[in-house]
Amino acid sequence: MSVGQKKEDELPLRILRSGLEVNSLVLLRGGRTALEWYREPYRKGVPQLLYSLSKSVTSIAVGIAYDQGLLTPDDPVIGFFPDKMPLLAERSEYLPEMKVRHLLSMTAGHEGDIYPAVVSQRDWAAAFLAQSIERTPGTHYRYSTPSTYMLSAIVERVSGLNLVDFLMPTLFGPLGIAKPVWETCPLGVTAGGMGLSLPTEDVAKFGQMLLEGGTYRGRRIVSESYIRAATSEQSDNRSGVPAERTDSAQGYGYQFHLCRFGAYRGDGSFGQLCLVSPGHDLVAAANCAFPSMAKLQTLLNWIFELACGEEIVAGKTTGADVRTAEAAGIYGTAENGTFELPFEPNVLYVVDDNPAGLRSLALKPTASGFDLTFDYGDGDERSGKLPFDFARALEAESVFVKDLMRHRQKVVTSVEPSSEDPAGRRLKLHYIETPYVVTYTIRPAEEALLVRFEINVSFGYKSYEAYARRS
Repeated sequence: MSVGQKKEDELPLRILRSGLEVNSLVLLRGGRTALEWYREPYRKGVPQLLYSLSKSVTSIAVGIAYDQGLLTPDDPVIGFFPDKMPLLAERSEYLPEMKVRHLLSMTAGHEGDIYPAVVSQRDWAAAFLAQSIERTPGTHYRYSTPSTYMLSAIVERVSGLNLVDFLMPTLFGPLGIAKPVWETCPLGVTAGGMGLSLPTEDVAKFGQMLLEGGTYRGRRIVSESYIRAATSEQSDNRSGVPAERTDSAQGYGYQFHLCRFGAYRGDGSFGQLCLVSPGHDLVAAANCAFPSMAKLQTLLNWIFELACGEEIVAGKTTGADVRTAEAAGIYGTAENGTFELPFEPNVLYVVDDNPAGLRSLALKPTASGFDLTFDYGDGDERSGKLPFDFARALEAESVFVKDLMRHRQKVVTSVEPSSEDPAGRRLKLHYIETPYVVTYTIRPAEEALLVRFEINVSFGYKSYEAYARRS
């Protein structure tokens, strides 16, 4: 390391050189920012979809409601939903035994994955209560996003407010977090277990509040006793976890995974992270695009290496090293500032049937690039125009999915050659509020264009090919 350089500064270069798909990373040591890094084109202040990291925020909402006397962990779940109870003959015998603490600790008693059965219905709470419960609540760990949804629904019922409005004066506001977007079920109840978006630096603030035992800058947010309970082992999550994912087999608290070294974390799909390590006086917040959550263990290992004082990577590192590494492969550049395109301007290309429902494409030249119009049919909010520049990336807005819903969101566009066909072009779309990076590869085919769609991470289809023909 160079003189005056911190060990934390080595971590971004190690991430970039390894190809680990980390988009943003904030480290706090002793309550101060030790590292704040964003891979291009991601940046500070842009909300990031947290997926299941939302669960940990919902847990704190329950703790705040408990502190206010609105509920207790031992309250029966059915007591909050007298209007949604299944018929007596269809009611699981264990349902009356299910308590709030069982929802918090993922021990509601379900053996299987009830998520598809619950979210396929309009009324998620009624669907949850109608599910078969095979185990005595409190005896069997089963990770369950619908359980966290029920916690959100309970807080909304006892407070009379939606979850975001409940948390604005009690959590988000005191932490200096602007009112966030949090997705909802079809009836408008906050999803709880998913769908919250926060900037990376705000996730770090949340982690610092946890580290300080429920206070932030001297203000009490949630009781220290609740933090202790939430971050202590309440259920055993060790069964079936691969040996290489050691920090996912250390026990489970109230919507927090316990880790080595007395640390704990909230996490979400594709590697969203809020890690708190009291023994190291450390908070780490990250947003990633991991195709496998096994890669989260790699990131955790590196953070713990740093926290324990081990060297991160040998050799001298400079800011220029990081900038060079992160720029490599992000955007293509056009020779002489222009590309020949495989499709004709001002011509409508009708796209064959495809999983996305894309109907047609049309290109209109601009001074330094082109606008590409995507048409998904009448009334489809995804239809619209995106700008592309031959020499640089452009930022625009487009409608694309987040967790449960489509949202108008920021997207960074770029164009580059196709590695497969000299006549083809790759159009890249970085949806910088999510992990999603979409690539359209367009190349000429006989009397048509061949369009290939690819997305780096997804819960659904990850690619398709379709021909596009002149109308």
